[in-house]
Amino acid sequence: MLSDQYYMELAIALARQGVEGGHGGPFGAVVVKEGEVIGQGHNSVLSKADPTAHAEVVAIREACSNLGHFQLEGCTLYTSCEPCPMCLGAIYWARPARVVYACTRGDAKEAGFDDDFIYQELELPLSARSIPMEQQGRAEALQAMQAWKEKEDKTPY
Repeated sequence: MLSDQYYMELAIALARQGVEGGHGGPFGAVVVKEGEVIGQGHNSVLSKADPTAHAEVVAIREACSNLGHFQLEGCTLYTSCEPCPMCLGAIYWARPARVVYACTRGDAKEAGFDDDFIYQELELPLSARSIPMEQQGRAEALQAMQAWKEKEDKTPY
């Protein structure tokens, strides 16, 4: 079986590839299961005009598609940088066995990527956040929630 260093080098190479191709920031990621790369990606925010096209999300999407499942049990995610809040959320939903990262969020901040703003926003009450949030349609939406609760053949996640 190949080493963590080998897979991290792949993630870092993807980060460089994304930067050199003008696709987005210096971030790359690979998902590995039983010694095989089953998903990979680099930041493609600019090339895809998609703010969710972070390396980890791209790699998770590909890995899940290749597995035919929405969870990454027994997998390791290698990423060139500590995941941002969005990617961290995706990682927890995908449930890999572990995550290995290279640069820190402090390193990302020094390069111009400051995720601290999002961490600060999460601590604020909804009414104090920089993007206004308001609630509407709860009664109707609760009907969909109830349908899910009553669904006998659902797949929990």
